[in-house]
Amino acid sequence: MQLDAMYQEIILDHYRNPHNKGLREPHDGEAHHINPTCGDEVTLRVRLAPATEGGGLDGDATVQDVSYDSMGCSISQASASVLTDLLIGRSVDEGMRMLDEFTELMQSRGQAEPDEDVLEDAVAFAGVSKYPARIKCALLAWMAWKDATAQSLETEKEGAS
Repeated sequence: MQLDAMYQEIILDHYRNPHNKGLREPHDGEAHHINPTCGDEVTLRVRLAPATEGGGLDGDATVQDVSYDSMGCSISQASASVLTDLLIGRSVDEGMRMLDEFTELMQSRGQAEPDEDVLEDAVAFAGVSKYPARIKCALLAWMAWKDATAQSLETEKEGAS
């Protein structure tokens, strides 16, 4: 039970003191997602940087910045905050692996043993997976990040051709 209390405290801390909240410029990808079940919303922006000077944006690109504006429950708000902490400074490929790991955790119905080395503070959402109505709340910002990143990569690809 102590672990659950610690996880709740992490979620509440990120909800009360959100990291990277507020849309920032410049950005090269943006996505707006709504959870139709409860009305939670997030607009998320991403800025990528090539892995090498003069290189293009691809899976090796670095997530230079993630910013967001959102409204909704503590779970969706905290999840957006945790996501920014995890992804800024990592490669797009690392971010996508984290997304896969987080999605797997959310779909586990409380049965998965989360890898804290990969998910860090995102393991706090393990208990959320037991409540199907809350899973979309936790995944909202992650899906927006995936779409904003895809948009950024696509824009780069179109600009290169």
